[in-house]
Amino acid sequence: MITDEEFLRIVRYLKPRYGLDLEQKKVIVNGRMENYIKAGGWHNFNAYMDDVENDRSGNLEMILVNMLTTNHTYFMREFEHFEYFRKVVLPWLKTKESAKKDLRIWCGAASTGEEPYMIAMVLQDFFGVEHNMWDTKVLATDVSTKVLKKAMAGIYTGEQLKDVPEQWKRHFFRLDKVSGQYIVKDELKSEVLFRQFNLMEAFPFKKKLHTIFLRNVMIYFDERTKAELLRKVYDSLEPGGYLFIGMTETLDRNTVPFQIIQPSIFRKQGGNS
Repeated sequence: MITDEEFLRIVRYLKPRYGLDLEQKKVIVNGRMENYIKAGGWHNFNAYMDDVENDRSGNLEMILVNMLTTNHTYFMREFEHFEYFRKVVLPWLKTKESAKKDLRIWCGAASTGEEPYMIAMVLQDFFGVEHNMWDTKVLATDVSTKVLKKAMAGIYTGEQLKDVPEQWKRHFFRLDKVSGQYIVKDELKSEVLFRQFNLMEAFPFKKKLHTIFLRNVMIYFDERTKAELLRKVYDSLEPGGYLFIGMTETLDRNTVPFQIIQPSIFRKQGGNS
Protein backbone atom coordinates (compact mmCIF):
# COMPACT_ATOMS: atom_id res chain seq x y z
CA MET A 1 0.00 0.00 0.00
CA ILE A 2 1.34 3.42 -0.95
CA THR A 3 2.25 5.75 1.93
CA ASP A 4 1.27 9.44 2.03
CA GLU A 5 4.92 10.40 1.53
CA GLU A 6 5.31 8.12 -1.52
CA PHE A 7 2.03 9.35 -2.98
CA LEU A 8 3.08 13.01 -2.65
CA ARG A 9 6.41 12.22 -4.28
CA ILE A 10 4.63 10.87 -7.37
CA VAL A 11 2.16 13.80 -7.42
CA ARG A 12 4.99 16.35 -7.19
CA TYR A 13 7.01 14.58 -9.86
CA LEU A 14 4.22 14.46 -12.44
CA LYS A 15 2.52 17.81 -11.95
CA PRO A 16 5.25 20.17 -13.22
CA ARG A 17 6.12 17.81 -16.07
CA TYR A 18 2.65 16.86 -17.33
CA GLY A 19 0.18 19.16 -15.56
CA LEU A 20 -1.54 16.16 -13.97
CA ASP A 21 -3.37 17.08 -10.76
CA LEU A 22 -3.53 13.78 -8.86
CA GLU A 23 -3.75 15.13 -5.30
CA GLN A 24 -7.24 13.72 -4.69
CA LYS A 25 -6.56 10.41 -6.47
CA LYS A 26 -4.48 8.39 -4.00
CA VAL A 27 -6.70 5.29 -4.24
CA ILE A 28 -6.52 5.35 -8.06
CA VAL A 29 -2.73 5.82 -8.07
CA ASN A 30 -2.27 2.93 -5.65
CA GLY A 31 -4.71 0.69 -7.54
CA ARG A 32 -3.04 1.21 -10.90
CA MET A 33 0.54 0.90 -9.68
CA GLU A 34 0.64 -1.61 -6.85
CA ASN A 35 0.73 -4.81 -8.93
CA TYR A 36 3.23 -3.27 -11.37
CA ILE A 37 5.56 -2.34 -8.49
CA LYS A 38 5.39 -5.87 -7.04
CA ALA A 39 5.83 -7.59 -10.41
CA GLY A 40 8.81 -5.38 -11.20
CA GLY A 41 10.60 -6.41 -8.01
CA TRP A 42 10.62 -3.00 -6.32
CA HIS A 43 10.28 -3.19 -2.52
CA ASN A 44 8.18 -0.04 -2.34
CA PHE A 45 7.03 3.01 -4.31
CA ASN A 46 10.07 5.05 -3.26
CA ALA A 47 12.46 2.47 -4.72
CA TYR A 48 10.48 2.59 -7.94
CA MET A 49 10.57 6.40 -8.06
CA ASP A 50 14.34 6.34 -7.46
CA ASP A 51 14.67 4.30 -10.64
CA VAL A 52 12.25 6.51 -12.56
CA GLU A 53 14.26 9.62 -11.67
CA ASN A 54 17.57 7.96 -12.56
CA ASP A 55 16.41 6.39 -15.83
CA ARG A 56 18.01 8.52 -18.54
CA SER A 57 16.13 6.71 -21.31
CA GLY A 58 12.84 8.09 -19.98
CA ASN A 59 11.16 4.70 -20.50
CA LEU A 60 10.13 4.23 -16.87
CA GLU A 61 8.70 7.74 -16.74
CA MET A 62 6.63 7.07 -19.85
CA ILE A 63 5.29 3.82 -18.34
CA LEU A 64 4.30 5.79 -15.24
CA VAL A 65 2.44 8.37 -17.36
CA ASN A 66 0.74 5.59 -19.34
CA MET A 67 -0.48 3.99 -16.10
CA LEU A 68 -1.89 7.17 -14.60
CA THR A 69 -3.58 8.86 -17.55
CA THR A 70 -7.14 7.72 -18.10
CA ASN A 71 -8.01 7.27 -21.75
CA HIS A 72 -11.74 6.65 -21.92
CA THR A 73 -13.08 7.47 -25.34
CA TYR A 74 -15.39 6.03 -27.98
CA PHE A 75 -16.65 6.69 -31.49
CA MET A 76 -19.46 9.26 -31.78
CA ARG A 77 -18.70 10.64 -28.29
CA GLU A 78 -20.40 14.04 -27.87
CA PHE A 79 -21.52 13.82 -31.48
CA GLU A 80 -23.09 17.29 -31.34
CA HIS A 81 -19.56 18.65 -31.74
CA PHE A 82 -19.04 16.81 -35.02
CA GLU A 83 -22.43 18.00 -36.26
CA TYR A 84 -21.47 21.61 -35.52
CA PHE A 85 -18.04 21.07 -37.08
CA ARG A 86 -19.67 19.79 -40.27
CA LYS A 87 -22.56 22.25 -40.51
CA VAL A 88 -20.88 25.48 -39.37
CA VAL A 89 -17.08 25.27 -39.10
CA LEU A 90 -16.31 23.44 -42.34
CA PRO A 91 -18.51 25.61 -44.61
CA TRP A 92 -16.76 28.68 -43.11
CA LEU A 93 -13.33 27.13 -43.68
CA LYS A 94 -14.18 25.99 -47.20
CA THR A 95 -14.90 29.60 -48.13
CA LYS A 96 -12.05 31.11 -46.10
CA GLU A 97 -9.39 28.72 -47.40
CA SER A 98 -10.70 28.30 -50.96
CA ALA A 99 -7.41 29.61 -52.43
CA LYS A 100 -4.89 27.61 -50.36
CA LYS A 101 -7.12 24.58 -49.66
CA ASP A 102 -5.06 23.93 -46.51
CA LEU A 103 -6.90 23.10 -43.28
CA ARG A 104 -4.99 22.92 -40.00
CA ILE A 105 -6.84 20.82 -37.44
CA TRP A 106 -5.41 19.46 -34.20
CA CYS A 107 -6.82 16.84 -31.87
CA GLY A 108 -4.83 17.35 -28.66
CA ALA A 109 -6.05 14.28 -26.76
CA ALA A 110 -6.00 11.52 -29.36
CA SER A 111 -6.19 8.62 -26.89
CA THR A 112 -6.81 5.33 -28.77
CA GLY A 113 -7.74 7.10 -32.00
CA GLU A 114 -11.53 7.21 -32.01
CA GLU A 115 -11.77 11.00 -31.92
CA PRO A 116 -9.21 11.87 -34.63
CA TYR A 117 -10.60 9.16 -36.92
CA MET A 118 -14.08 10.64 -36.36
CA ILE A 119 -12.80 14.09 -37.36
CA ALA A 120 -11.17 12.60 -40.48
CA MET A 121 -14.40 10.78 -41.42
CA VAL A 122 -16.42 13.99 -41.08
CA LEU A 123 -13.87 15.81 -43.26
CA GLN A 124 -14.00 13.17 -46.00
CA ASP A 125 -17.77 13.06 -45.86
CA PHE A 126 -18.05 16.86 -46.07
CA PHE A 127 -15.64 17.40 -48.97
CA GLY A 128 -16.72 14.30 -50.91
CA VAL A 129 -15.31 14.25 -54.45
CA GLU A 130 -13.37 17.46 -53.76
CA HIS A 131 -11.49 15.86 -50.86
CA ASN A 132 -8.33 15.13 -52.86
CA MET A 133 -8.02 18.81 -53.76
CA TRP A 134 -7.68 19.79 -50.09
CA ASP A 135 -5.05 19.14 -47.42
CA THR A 136 -7.28 17.99 -44.58
CA LYS A 137 -4.81 15.93 -42.56
CA VAL A 138 -5.57 15.87 -38.84
CA LEU A 139 -2.71 16.17 -36.35
CA ALA A 140 -3.51 13.88 -33.41
CA THR A 141 -1.34 13.96 -30.28
CA ASP A 142 -1.34 12.35 -26.86
CA VAL A 143 1.13 12.19 -24.00
CA SER A 144 0.70 8.41 -23.71
CA THR A 145 2.71 6.27 -26.11
CA LYS A 146 0.65 3.24 -25.10
CA VAL A 147 -2.63 4.63 -26.45
CA LEU A 148 -0.95 6.07 -29.54
CA LYS A 149 0.21 2.56 -30.52
CA LYS A 150 -3.41 1.40 -30.40
CA ALA A 151 -4.53 4.45 -32.36
CA MET A 152 -1.96 3.88 -35.10
CA ALA A 153 -2.92 0.19 -35.32
CA GLY A 154 -6.53 1.28 -35.88
CA ILE A 155 -8.14 -2.03 -34.81
CA TYR A 156 -11.55 -1.90 -33.13
CA THR A 157 -14.25 -4.34 -32.08
CA GLY A 158 -17.75 -4.40 -33.50
CA GLU A 159 -18.97 -3.20 -30.10
CA GLN A 160 -16.71 -0.13 -30.32
CA LEU A 161 -18.17 0.67 -33.75
CA LYS A 162 -21.80 -0.03 -32.87
CA ASP A 163 -22.86 3.64 -33.05
CA VAL A 164 -20.92 4.47 -36.22
CA PRO A 165 -23.24 4.91 -39.25
CA GLU A 166 -23.30 1.75 -41.39
CA GLN A 167 -22.20 3.70 -44.47
CA TRP A 168 -19.08 4.96 -42.66
CA LYS A 169 -18.35 1.52 -41.26
CA ARG A 170 -18.36 0.01 -44.76
CA HIS A 171 -16.42 2.85 -46.35
CA PHE A 172 -13.70 3.45 -43.74
CA PHE A 173 -13.21 0.04 -42.07
CA ARG A 174 -12.32 -3.44 -43.22
CA LEU A 175 -13.75 -6.43 -41.35
CA ASP A 176 -11.17 -9.08 -40.53
CA LYS A 177 -13.20 -12.27 -40.78
CA VAL A 178 -10.75 -14.28 -38.70
CA SER A 179 -10.70 -12.03 -35.63
CA GLY A 180 -14.08 -10.37 -36.19
CA GLN A 181 -12.45 -6.99 -35.63
CA TYR A 182 -12.62 -3.88 -37.76
CA ILE A 183 -9.44 -2.32 -39.16
CA VAL A 184 -9.22 1.30 -40.27
CA LYS A 185 -8.58 1.39 -44.02
CA ASP A 186 -5.34 3.00 -45.22
CA GLU A 187 -7.32 5.71 -47.00
CA LEU A 188 -8.52 7.01 -43.60
CA LYS A 189 -5.33 6.15 -41.71
CA SER A 190 -3.28 8.31 -44.03
CA GLU A 191 -5.48 11.30 -43.10
CA VAL A 192 -4.34 11.28 -39.45
CA LEU A 193 -0.82 12.08 -38.24
CA PHE A 194 -0.28 10.59 -34.77
CA ARG A 195 2.48 12.11 -32.62
CA GLN A 196 3.50 11.92 -28.96
CA PHE A 197 3.21 15.36 -27.37
CA ASN A 198 3.02 16.74 -23.83
CA LEU A 199 0.59 19.67 -23.56
CA MET A 200 2.85 21.28 -20.94
CA GLU A 201 5.59 21.81 -23.53
CA ALA A 202 5.83 24.80 -25.89
CA PHE A 203 3.50 24.35 -28.84
CA PRO A 204 5.47 23.49 -32.01
CA PHE A 205 3.09 24.91 -34.62
CA LYS A 206 4.66 27.02 -37.36
CA LYS A 207 1.27 28.18 -38.67
CA LYS A 208 -1.88 29.12 -36.79
CA LEU A 209 -4.56 26.43 -36.52
CA HIS A 210 -8.16 26.62 -37.73
CA THR A 211 -9.72 24.22 -35.24
CA ILE A 212 -8.52 22.60 -32.01
CA PHE A 213 -10.27 19.67 -30.34
CA LEU A 214 -9.13 19.52 -26.71
CA ARG A 215 -11.93 17.47 -25.25
CA ASN A 216 -12.04 15.85 -21.82
CA VAL A 217 -8.38 16.43 -21.02
CA MET A 218 -8.43 19.57 -18.84
CA ILE A 219 -10.30 17.70 -16.11
CA TYR A 220 -6.86 16.44 -15.03
CA PHE A 221 -5.42 19.94 -14.58
CA ASP A 222 -5.76 22.50 -11.79
CA GLU A 223 -7.01 26.00 -12.60
CA ARG A 224 -3.59 27.56 -13.02
CA THR A 225 -2.33 24.83 -15.38
CA LYS A 226 -5.60 25.02 -17.31
CA ALA A 227 -5.29 28.80 -17.68
CA GLU A 228 -1.72 28.53 -19.00
CA LEU A 229 -2.77 25.83 -21.47
CA LEU A 230 -5.74 27.85 -22.71
CA ARG A 231 -3.54 30.90 -23.33
CA LYS A 232 -1.28 28.76 -25.52
CA VAL A 233 -4.32 27.35 -27.32
CA TYR A 234 -5.74 30.84 -27.94
CA ASP A 235 -2.42 32.09 -29.30
CA SER A 236 -2.18 29.06 -31.62
CA LEU A 237 -5.55 29.65 -33.29
CA GLU A 238 -6.22 31.68 -36.40
CA PRO A 239 -8.56 34.66 -35.86
CA GLY A 240 -12.04 33.15 -36.00
CA GLY A 241 -10.66 29.68 -35.20
CA TYR A 242 -12.66 27.24 -33.09
CA LEU A 243 -11.95 25.35 -29.87
CA PHE A 244 -13.99 22.30 -28.80
CA ILE A 245 -13.72 21.13 -25.19
CA GLY A 246 -15.56 18.34 -23.35
CA MET A 247 -19.23 18.93 -22.54
CA THR A 248 -18.59 18.55 -18.81
CA GLU A 249 -15.62 20.95 -18.87
CA THR A 250 -15.63 24.68 -18.24
CA LEU A 251 -13.55 27.56 -19.53
CA ASP A 252 -12.88 30.80 -17.66
CA ARG A 253 -13.22 33.54 -20.24
CA ASN A 254 -11.46 35.99 -17.92
CA THR A 255 -8.32 33.98 -18.72
CA VAL A 256 -8.66 34.13 -22.50
CA PRO A 257 -11.09 36.25 -24.53
CA PHE A 258 -12.86 33.41 -26.34
CA GLN A 259 -16.31 34.06 -27.73
CA ILE A 260 -18.72 31.42 -26.43
CA ILE A 261 -20.73 29.73 -29.18
CA GLN A 262 -22.20 26.92 -27.07
CA PRO A 263 -21.19 25.75 -23.56
CA SER A 264 -18.34 23.58 -24.97
CA ILE A 265 -17.64 25.38 -28.28
CA PHE A 266 -15.58 28.56 -28.37
CA ARG A 267 -14.21 30.88 -31.01
CA LYS A 268 -11.23 33.21 -31.16
CA GLN A 269 -12.13 36.82 -31.85
CA GLY A 270 -11.66 38.10 -35.38
CA GLY A 271 -12.02 36.39 -38.75
CA ASN A 272 -15.00 36.69 -41.00
CA SER A 273 -18.10 34.74 -40.03
